Amino acid sequence: MEEADGNGKSMKGRGRLCCICNKRRAALKRPKTLEQICRECFYEVFEEEIHQVIVENQLFKPGERIALGASGGKDSTVLAYVLSELNRRHNYGLDLFLLSVDEGITGYRDDSLETVKRNEIQYGLPLKIVSYKDLYGWTMDEIVKMIGLKNNCTFCGVFRRQALDRGAALLKVDKLATGHNADDIAETVLLNILRGDIARLSRCTSIITGEDGPIPRCKPFKYTYEKEIVMYAYFKRLDYFSTECIYSPNAYRGFVREFIKDLERIRPRAILDIIQSGEDFRISTSTKMPEQGTCERCGYISSQKWCKACVLLEGLNRGLPKLGIGRSRGLSDDRKKGIKENIGTKSIESKQCGTLDF
Repeated sequence: MEEADGNGKSMKGRGRLCCICNKRRAALKRPKTLEQICRECFYEVFEEEIHQVIVENQLFKPGERIALGASGGKDSTVLAYVLSELNRRHNYGLDLFLLSVDEGITGYRDDSLETVKRNEIQYGLPLKIVSYKDLYGWTMDEIVKMIGLKNNCTFCGVFRRQALDRGAALLKVDKLATGHNADDIAETVLLNILRGDIARLSRCTSIITGEDGPIPRCKPFKYTYEKEIVMYAYFKRLDYFSTECIYSPNAYRGFVREFIKDLERIRPRAILDIIQSGEDFRISTSTKMPEQGTCERCGYISSQKWCKACVLLEGLNRGLPKLGIGRSRGLSDDRKKGIKENIGTKSIESKQCGTLDF
């Protein structure tokens, strides 16, 4: 029998009703569950799932100062908006701050930072910006000009991680929350398997990391699909920057990302399955793991004598940009000797990699 509305008119062709409230018309199909739901129910389940992740994993404590890694992109913009809403709604009692890193990429980061500055006003959250130029004496534009496009993501990833920690230290926060979503974590699991990186594989699915370091990091979006973040930002009409980095087209991670997207099309739950696999991995007790210490030069956490950022900077400042990429084989004996003699010096001449003790 054909369904009719209150006026006796047929509802055929009007679309399905939301499978949650069974009142409003479905506006989207959830990528994670394939349920057809209305916008209002989507907002509610999206926010509630994130709230439950925060509560169940005890990500925050009342009175804590939390820095939100803000790039101006969809993930960090939705993170700032949702955490601001949940903080008020559930009385988390948090002091929230936006923390951005200016890598010095003309036509990309300068534009996205304008979005972050608008978010600062829209959400009423204080903003702190730290730059590669101030911290390291180099911009990514200058680094790419020297090394080319092949290994630039290595430099940027290492520098950005340390820059966020140093910015968080300047803000004197208790934790740093990032917008890493379920897709990102699944990608990282596969990347670490492909690279044979046991040390990172053992901790890459942790929702809180760096607890033994100066400032722990947490991922409230650990189980949140990227497609749902995009839908939420679109339906809420949030102000975010959507252009990809101009230096990342050939990044190794990009190939893994495409592979996971293909898997998701066949089996939407594949993303969560990969994360669960990563959580359930057990490292053999006979496997030798690197011991965490501190960099002799800048004081940053490191398993080597120098942290990766200091090694990369040393290469840049000595005109040997590939020094920190892979092994030093291929260098002449004289160059190897010069590098070894230089290790142990207390400063990087004119371009310093400062300390975390602010």
